[in-house]
Amino acid sequence: MSEELITQRDGRVERVAPYLTEDQIQERVRALGAELTRDYAGQDVVAVAVLKGSILFFTDLIRQTELPGLTCDFLGLSSYGSRTESSGVVRLTQDLSQHVEGRHVLIVEDIVDTGLTMQYLLDNLATRKPASVQICTLLHKPSGTRVEVPMKYVGFTIENHFVVGYGLDYDERYRQLPYIGIMSFEDPGD
Repeated sequence: MSEELITQRDGRVERVAPYLTEDQIQERVRALGAELTRDYAGQDVVAVAVLKGSILFFTDLIRQTELPGLTCDFLGLSSYGSRTESSGVVRLTQDLSQHVEGRHVLIVEDIVDTGLTMQYLLDNLATRKPASVQICTLLHKPSGTRVEVPMKYVGFTIENHFVVGYGLDYDERYRQLPYIGIMSFEDPGD
């Protein structure tokens, strides 16, 4: 696993301590891909990546599925901005490019913590009359739950840490890390 990453920005130190290794992530993604292949065999499926955080997970996941009827789409939602906690206000920043009526929709998300973003998305998609909607999330942080949402596929359940890497960011940074790390902050004078 990579060593702790330390950077200094805006007068404070940002530390990213490794939490889930690249190998752990890829092993779990392969297992999720096998589950999806089994569960959706022979079905017309639209896999929807929730941008931007899920993009690395999404691309690895769909490569691990064997679903000839799989199509991909992207949807942008925002509830964090440059904060480390969800604001609770969800904005649609990019809509789907294809119709999902009568099709099976698989939402691929990076992390579900409060559940507010997922509930917003589930309500939004329900108006489009899909055959079904399931959630596949890389990370679930149950301690932050404010709204329960049904998640059929969960990569890892984690404690209440602010995590970055493998697509997850802090203020648009750290997405490129191949592992997931716990981020912390300190003032240089501490």
